[in-house]
Amino acid sequence: MLGAVTEGIGDSNLVVGEDVDAEVAERVKSGSGVIALLGVRLHELTRDRVVMSLPVGPQTHQPTGLLHGGVSALLAESAASYGAAISAPPGYFAVGIEINASHLRPMVDGTLTAVATPARKGRSIHVWDIALTDEAGRAICDARCTLAIRPRPEGDSGSPAPDG
Repeated sequence: MLGAVTEGIGDSNLVVGEDVDAEVAERVKSGSGVIALLGVRLHELTRDRVVMSLPVGPQTHQPTGLLHGGVSALLAESAASYGAAISAPPGYFAVGIEINASHLRPMVDGTLTAVATPARKGRSIHVWDIALTDEAGRAICDARCTLAIRPRPEGDSGSPAPDG
């Protein structure tokens, strides 16, 4: 079940699941580092689905003028990391340990959208599938991300941001 719609990263609306910790949602909404640099937008944040997007243009191109595959991988791992982070039990955090991305078609400009869903959420390992599409719904990249669910170090009461 979804909770209230609140202002997301940038000017998008963020749909947050009712069972998502408010502190984690606030940290994710704030956006920082490479997420902010690339203009990533977070649209949906639930334990079973994360939707993010970013604008594609010269700032995300490789030298040949196409979307850089590393940008697709970054968006995919970020979406999976956010999902795993909010799904981890209290006292645990998620950290990415493997990403596989198959680049299916080139993209030059527009909006790249990632939809991450869990393939498996175990006690110590999560595996998330991420479909990346353009605005026409065409597949740009299919990715799979494996994340370790680790206990927070002794004395660490903070909640680290997802590693994406």
